[in-house]
Amino acid sequence: MDKFVLLFRMDNTMQTPSPEQLEVYMKQYHDWVGGIAAQNKFSGGIGLSTEGRVLLPNNVITDGPYAEIKETIAGFITIKAKDFDEAVSLAKGCPMLKGEGNSVEVRKISGVHNKED
Repeated sequence: MDKFVLLFRMDNTMQTPSPEQLEVYMKQYHDWVGGIAAQNKFSGGIGLSTEGRVLLPNNVITDGPYAEIKETIAGFITIKAKDFDEAVSLAKGCPMLKGEGNSVEVRKISGVHNKED
């Protein structure tokens, strides 16, 4: 099986959910991830804060993520799947896709830092 990363992008221009709404959203998310884990296809993941720094050439450091874009990467998980089709099929169930302007990007993990389990 190959490994894939699912990058969760959220629209920064949308209203922040209430604590009650956030609790519902998080339950939906955990239920979705639990379903992937039950298939032994969940590898890990983490949420990301909205603050950060962006390093550019010539030792330039800016606050990030960029304020001029309307979306930010909210977090990611890694999954195991036999191919892109299966990875996309698993990603389609992500409850973030119910939010206007949100998206899930599916990328195959490859390269020199790819460690096999």
